[in-house]
Amino acid sequence: MTTATPARATATKAHAALPSPPSLRAAAQAAAARGEPLVVMTTLTGCPYCDLVRNHYLLPMRAEGKVQAVQIDIRDRTTNLQGFAGETTTPADQARAWKARFAPTVLFLGPNGQELAERLVGVAVPDFYGEYLEARLNEARAKLK
Repeated sequence: MTTATPARATATKAHAALPSPPSLRAAAQAAAARGEPLVVMTTLTGCPYCDLVRNHYLLPMRAEGKVQAVQIDIRDRTTNLQGFAGETTTPADQARAWKARFAPTVLFLGPNGQELAERLVGVAVPDFYGEYLEARLNEARAKLK
């Protein structure tokens, strides 16, 4: 019998802590009702950069009520996901439609699925990631008003 190590169990728990929405449209409309963009992070299981963005930026901001953030796994071809037009898709197909080929890619979306700010692709400079994220969030919020 194998058991998960504490670090692996923590990583798995953290991965699950950022929700994967059943409906992008509903999630984006709920975010917009609060004056916020929907922040969607594309992710891969085992991706250390995804863990960095999720655990050090999105989860703390979400816990403080500063951001409406969700994640979709770019390899998930089995889970049903409602798109912005009400169509049924999968997370993998949605990521492909967005041309989000890298994980993590963080998108800032309005209630109809429109991108409100330039997406963040990868983690080029971890020391400045928080500033890049805040700048994109401010730009997206301004476009919602």
